[in-house]
Amino acid sequence: MDDSFRISCHVTVVNINVVGRNTLLYHVPPPMDDLRRDLGALLTSKIGADVEFKVGRETFMAHRSMLASRSSVFEAEFFGFMQEMKKETQILIIQDMEPRVFEAMLHFIYTDSQPEIDEGDTRVLAQHLLVAADRYNLQRLKLISEDILCKSIDTNTAATTLALAEQHGFHRLKEGCFNFLKCQGNMKAVMETDGFGHLMSSCPSLLIDLLARISP
Repeated sequence: MDDSFRISCHVTVVNINVVGRNTLLYHVPPPMDDLRRDLGALLTSKIGADVEFKVGRETFMAHRSMLASRSSVFEAEFFGFMQEMKKETQILIIQDMEPRVFEAMLHFIYTDSQPEIDEGDTRVLAQHLLVAADRYNLQRLKLISEDILCKSIDTNTAATTLALAEQHGFHRLKEGCFNFLKCQGNMKAVMETDGFGHLMSSCPSLLIDLLARISP
């Protein structure tokens, strides 16, 4: 009486698909997205490139359709009312931009990511890319660059970053600078930097707005 016993079972589940009556096909997960890699390789190989850019002393080859799909400015330039005379390969001269900045912008257009750069050069390149992104209406690159600059605001960079934001109308970056300057002691420290003198000489109208923001 009161006898009992316990049965222990171990179940193994194998993810398989049954094909036909006696054939088993094991499920293989698809590979990771390789579109960025392939488009980056297309930019590097220059296969099918139909537009040439002269930036300083360097030359870059690209594809008009790719550029137009990512930038409304390039779309208008290549296929809209602004388009140049159609040639087998167009040659465009880019003014007021460093070759490394244009190269980084092309990398982003093709891969939706920034190239690998030295850590100490991140903020400087972000400043230039922010201006380039605004120039070619690359909104995602603009937001990424603004985010990098907002995170790097300190007493040494606040004045020059605020000048950049004011001169180009980057309101989000401007608010980030104001928020930093509101913190106790930051304004005094920034005023002692060389960048503050440049800020006041290049953007004198900003002084009233700045004082209104930081006043108690």
